[in-house]
Amino acid sequence: MMKQTKKYAGVVVPMVTPVRDGAVDMTAVAKIIRSFAEAKVDALVMGTTGEGNSVPTGEGIDMIRTAVEAAEGRIRVYAGVTGLCPKEQLSQIEGFARAGADAAVAVLPGYYALTEQQMIDYYTMLADNASIPVMLYNIPATTHLSIPVEAVRRLADHPNIVGLKDSERDAERMAQCIEIARGRADFAYFCGWAAQSAHALELGADGIVPSTGNFVPQLFRDLYEAAVKGDTAEANRLQQLTDSMAVVYQQGRPLGQQLAALKRIMERRDLCGREMLPPLTMLDEAAYRTIDEQIAAFDL
Repeated sequence: MMKQTKKYAGVVVPMVTPVRDGAVDMTAVAKIIRSFAEAKVDALVMGTTGEGNSVPTGEGIDMIRTAVEAAEGRIRVYAGVTGLCPKEQLSQIEGFARAGADAAVAVLPGYYALTEQQMIDYYTMLADNASIPVMLYNIPATTHLSIPVEAVRRLADHPNIVGLKDSERDAERMAQCIEIARGRADFAYFCGWAAQSAHALELGADGIVPSTGNFVPQLFRDLYEAAVKGDTAEANRLQQLTDSMAVVYQQGRPLGQQLAALKRIMERRDLCGREMLPPLTMLDEAAYRTIDEQIAAFDL
C-alpha cells in the first residue's frame, strides 16, 4: 500500500486550455480550476493536453495567475514549460513563479537528438536557476526523446528537482522509476500513462496525471484514494470505467485530434468551448455527433 507522505503526490489533471476568439478564455480557466478544486485534484496548466507550445508566454502567465486565483490555495497549480530555447524556458518559469505557480513541469527541448549527459545538464541548468521547484516531464510521443532511467536517478538528487511526470508507455521503465522515488521524501513519481494509473499506484507511484480527469476529476480522486487504502478491486473498477470513457475521445485519433474531441466533451459539461489553438484545429460536425452519442451512454 502506498503511503501519502510526500509534498507532491495525488491526482494532477493536465488541464485543457479553453479558447475563445483565438485567445485563452480566462473565465473558463477559472471555471475548470474550481471544478478541480471541488474534486481535490491539482492542475497541470499548459502541459501537452493544454496545448502548451501554442500559448504565448504572456497569455500563459496570465493563465497561471487566473488559475492560482481561482484555486484559492485549495489545490496546487503546476505550470507546463515547453519550447526549444532554454533561456526562454527559464524566463517562462520565472514569469510563472511570479504568477503563483507551485512548480514547473518541464519537457526536454526536442529539436536536437540529445545525449544523456546533455539532458542532465539541461535539467540541472533549469533547476539551478529556477525560483520554484522543477519536475521532469518525460514524453517521447512529442519530444521524440526519452530521459534515461539512470539520468532520472542522478537528477533526483538535485535539491530543486522534486519529481518525474512520466508519459512513456513502458511498463519496465515505469517500475524502475517508481523504485527510484520509493522511500524518498524529496522526489516523487507521477504516472502520465493514464491507463496504468491503478497499477502504477499499486506499485508505489506517488501520483497520476490523467487527461480524462478534465471532465471526471472526482472519479480519479476516488481511484487514487482507493489505491492509497489498498482497495485494489475498487481502484481497478474505476480504472476500467475511466478507460472506457477515454476511448470516446482517444481511439483512432492522433494526439491533436484527441484534444479537440476532449474539448467537445468539456463543452457538453459547460466547462469550455471547442475552439483550438493553431496549429491544431477543430473536428468536423460528424465527429462531434459521434462523440456526443458515445459519451451520452455514460450519463455524465
